[in-house]
Amino acid sequence: MGTSKRTVTAINEEIDFMGASLNSYSSRDYVTLNLRVLKKDLDKGFDLFMEVLTQPAFPGEEIRREVEKILAAIQSSEDEPGDVAQKEFQKTLFPTSPYGYPVEGTKESLPRLTREALVRFYRTYYHPNNAILTLVGDITTDEVERKLLPRLAKWPMGEIPKVPFLTTFSKEQKTVKIDRTITQANIILGHTGVNRGNPDFYPLTVMNYILGGGGFASRLVEEIRNKRGLAYSVASFFDPGKYPGSFQIVLQTKNASAREAISLALQQMERIRKEPVSEKELEGAKKYLIGSFPLRLDTQGKLANFLTQIEYFGLGLDYPEKYPSFIWSVTREEVLRVARAYLHPENYILVVVANLKEAGMEKR
Repeated sequence: MGTSKRTVTAINEEIDFMGASLNSYSSRDYVTLNLRVLKKDLDKGFDLFMEVLTQPAFPGEEIRREVEKILAAIQSSEDEPGDVAQKEFQKTLFPTSPYGYPVEGTKESLPRLTREALVRFYRTYYHPNNAILTLVGDITTDEVERKLLPRLAKWPMGEIPKVPFLTTFSKEQKTVKIDRTITQANIILGHTGVNRGNPDFYPLTVMNYILGGGGFASRLVEEIRNKRGLAYSVASFFDPGKYPGSFQIVLQTKNASAREAISLALQQMERIRKEPVSEKELEGAKKYLIGSFPLRLDTQGKLANFLTQIEYFGLGLDYPEKYPSFIWSVTREEVLRVARAYLHPENYILVVVANLKEAGMEKR
């Protein structure tokens, strides 16, 4: 969006001239404004950053253009069975909670969006006492204090309203069938998950790696893809946020094998709840999770995003040093305990986007 001083075109031209990038991203929990700039252009780049952050103009024409662009993307996503399944799963799992709505909005909500609503939201929540500043790169603490903090000090603080987050989940088993003329069934099977602050996060991470998060090393891939050739892609994951998210098993298979693949996925959920994992599986999961951890930090962009999440979720700046010990301390008994506590193969939501006739799952 443009500012009170410049149009969005003028801002983009200045950013391009510097060889920099300035963009924003919205997730379900928070919004980020990201600047990447050469050291020699730091002053000018940060001035633009602060202008965009503190003086947005929300021109009506730009709002209309952005709404049209998002609506086109939503329309396009309706041709992607995986996207259709994911949106339906979220809507079904979170029937009355914010997590049940797409971050980008819907075909119904976007046309109703007004400039007044955008301005009101911005003035309510965009304040320094509701923000995190993350800096990564060739800059010293002294430079931050001399060059950046005085500019930030001009950004006025505000009272942030305490809005309760209504975390409600569907409490009964449901199956949603969506008929499409496609050759592959897109399936999501899952239920309520955890938030990022859950004390069982690390045992859950290890357990899920063994179940379906470990790629070719996981049980779901071994049983559904390797042994039976039923799916090219199958994985499981917990999706934790500031508030409890979901647990999902996501797979694609031929229409005709949809029922069998679903049955096998449920069997593996049951199995990991009934018997301890092997020492070999446990050790393999730990070694991979610890060994791959540095890949999260191998670029400045990844590091900045990682540090922002650490601060947002209150994990502590020593989290990178502590993570290996958190994972390595997980035992077989803990894996079994969290599987029994957090996996619910008897109470799940199933979404199937497929040629329902070929899948033998025609609506009744």
